[in-house]
Amino acid sequence: QVRLVESGGGSVQAGGSLRLSCAASGETYRTYCMAWFRQSPGKEREGVATIDNLGAATYTDPVKGRFTISHDVRKSTLYLQMNVLKPEDTAIYTCAADTTYRGGCGLLGSEYNYYGQGTQVTVSQ
Repeated sequence: QVRLVESGGGSVQAGGSLRLSCAASGETYRTYCMAWFRQSPGKEREGVATIDNLGAATYTDPVKGRFTISHDVRKSTLYLQMNVLKPEDTAIYTCAADTTYRGGCGLLGSEYNYYGQGTQVTVSQ
């Protein structure tokens, strides 16, 4: 079992920054991939960024160049640094962990077997 708890959400104006954190506990040594997902009202959940246990990261196109995912293995904490935020980034952001070896990390929700409760990010004009 892996437990995930997010923090760091809030409200910012467009162009601002936020850093999300996700504290992992439990059998974290079993984790191969970790990721951030987001979902806004009326939309499907979207994979934002993922990172493997060697530090290789993948991003969805709308956030490339603005968001950075990182993982402090010693602290068992996942981060998402979000810069130049836009109103369309408004969503509930959730971190996820995958304990199944798949040969790589993707951005599909079905590839992750543990999720946190989410944290709200609101970006205003």
